[in-house]
Amino acid sequence: MNTTSEKSSDAPKSIRFLGLSLECISYAGMFLRFDEWIRNRGQRGHAVAAVNVNCCVSGLLDSRLRRLYQQADLLGIDSMPFLYAARLLKNKHSDRLYAPDMMLETAKVARSRGYKFFLYGGSAGAPDAMVGMLRKVAPEVEIAGLYSPPFRALTAEEDDVICTTILGSGANMVWVGLGSPKQDAWIAEHLEKLPGCVLIASGATFDFFSGRIKQAPRWVRNTGFEWLFRLTQDPGRLWKRYTVYNFLFLSALALELIGILRLDGKEP
Repeated sequence: MNTTSEKSSDAPKSIRFLGLSLECISYAGMFLRFDEWIRNRGQRGHAVAAVNVNCCVSGLLDSRLRRLYQQADLLGIDSMPFLYAARLLKNKHSDRLYAPDMMLETAKVARSRGYKFFLYGGSAGAPDAMVGMLRKVAPEVEIAGLYSPPFRALTAEEDDVICTTILGSGANMVWVGLGSPKQDAWIAEHLEKLPGCVLIASGATFDFFSGRIKQAPRWVRNTGFEWLFRLTQDPGRLWKRYTVYNFLFLSALALELIGILRLDGKEP
């Protein structure tokens, strides 16, 4: 993690892949952004998402999902090849906004910056298991609330109750672990309902930190081969993501770079 200070007024640099402009930002810059959002509690909530190859291809195949990513207030880099490109071409202090690491790094500074967590998602019991794990890393982190939703859409009344619970807890960091694209849609639908909160798409973080799925060792993640580790853990489910999707990504990126494929999106 880079700890180089960044001024929130600095114009953010971004790098574009398949219509998605990813911010080349460090954790230090990310925290400054969070602080600014939380200070303005009267505003709507703010969405944070991080993009990897799978997200790019999913967005390529589904324009609605691509627009969800484009509308995020912070769209970060969650891919080591993307990160290498960002550091080389845009900002050498860029960090990988990989949701598990984001949660741990945010937990470490939570007390000093006034961050209060709400864990929303995962299977039954997963958020409870995560609390013990987080407190081993950051004993003083404040967990304002937990909720593992049922495997169905909530009724309007149930949704109102959980929004009231989140706001009443005093939480300002809502970690949403519902899987993509469900979590991205949930966040977009709740920005107005959860003013003053930072809503972060947390992917497999709930599975990793609750112990349901084994996470790749850090040295594997740092070398960019986490995909291979995960493929060996669950080949039946992930083979398509790491073969077909990788091929589609490289093909589409080449077409985008030479100007044949034109995808709507924010300009970098």
